Amino acid sequence: MNSADLGRRVGVPSTALFTDQYELTMVQAALKAGTADRRSVFEAFTRRLPEGRRYGVVAGIGRVLDAVENFHFDDEMLTFLREQNVVDGPTLAWLADYRFSGDIWGYPEGEVYFPGSPILRVEGSFAECVLLETVILSILNHDSAIAAAASRMSAAAGGRGLIEMGARRTHELSAVASARAAYIGGFNTTSDLAAGFRYNIPTVGTSAHAFTLLHDTERDAFRAQVDSLGRGTTLLVDTYDVAEAVRTAVEVAGTGLGAVRIDSGDLLLVAHRVRQQLDELGATETKIVVTSDLDEYAIASLAAAPVDAYGVGTQLVTGSGQPTCSMVYKLVARAGSADPAEPLRPVAKKSLGAKSSVGGRKWAARRLDENGVAEAEVVGTGAVPPELADRQLLVELVRGGEVIAREPLDAARERHIAARAGLPMSAVQLSRGEPVIPTEHV
Repeated sequence: MNSADLGRRVGVPSTALFTDQYELTMVQAALKAGTADRRSVFEAFTRRLPEGRRYGVVAGIGRVLDAVENFHFDDEMLTFLREQNVVDGPTLAWLADYRFSGDIWGYPEGEVYFPGSPILRVEGSFAECVLLETVILSILNHDSAIAAAASRMSAAAGGRGLIEMGARRTHELSAVASARAAYIGGFNTTSDLAAGFRYNIPTVGTSAHAFTLLHDTERDAFRAQVDSLGRGTTLLVDTYDVAEAVRTAVEVAGTGLGAVRIDSGDLLLVAHRVRQQLDELGATETKIVVTSDLDEYAIASLAAAPVDAYGVGTQLVTGSGQPTCSMVYKLVARAGSADPAEPLRPVAKKSLGAKSSVGGRKWAARRLDENGVAEAEVVGTGAVPPELADRQLLVELVRGGEVIAREPLDAARERHIAARAGLPMSAVQLSRGEPVIPTEHV
């Protein structure tokens, strides 16, 4: 594997303050009580899928690994914490030396998950593990939500191209993470150059309506673009009159025109008319790209249209109505000391509402039916049944504080395609429904 496949290791500031204050005050109290070094196991999971969704998609694992590596407190941060009286002197001294030294296991990126799936398991001392809660949840909740929306759109697209183009609809850093998650979920390209630079995602883009409006005529604009970018470019044809624009586009670029883009109107009707016109003009290989506030439902409605690619922005980077996965990070087991020989004791929150959790250090496996299709997510705390030994889902990500499982983004993308294909066919239905397979606790 070429190291370039992993993307560029762009320098980032410390992630240590991407946290909530109570993480640090818990550490202070635990240090004073002598319990901070108790061996502990935390797990990230979700109690339920977003309403109506049939499966979740794990995304953000690679970013979590980066965040853990970069979680350290520099002098300026420590000064801030001291001046704001966030924690006391002994805690500041402990934070100054902080580096995560534990182990992390998790579902590999691109895998699917269900309610109760132990998506990430973090093991180490209580203090070093609890500090990572907020940044881990921030990444996993965001990225997995975007990847799930992307997966639904990818399934609806049925193999047609998908362009991520939501950078202008979200925070500039979220845009980069969204493009990464969308690529895992099945998108082919992004318009965001920062995402292309950071993660080696293919980038695309040609022109907006402003470029047409800049010129005296649409013909002038098309000629300028073709002269600059070549006949294989994509011309935007809905600034004025679509039929006239298509005719002009083929006259300027010839029948070898790469594509036309439609960004407004009744996309189903307009796409059919444009395809007919292109064919009549001899531009039979010219593709049609549609944009304009698409989501998975709009994409599915265009299945019968002669569309070659979809560009999606707002609905993608907001999770298509489900911007978070509601993942939580809970202590599920702990020992009475730091001694590795001391047994772990299951612990769990008890609640009258829907916030209870299951204690114990967990494993997970996916049971298949006689046709090789997933039929249950099996989660347990004891010995793994022999028949599930080769179906376990968690992989080792960090050992003794060292990241050991970085992989190219394409690996996560390919894993998701395989994981989704292994679910019952109803998984890709867009109608609301329950999780496509049940979670069984053993």
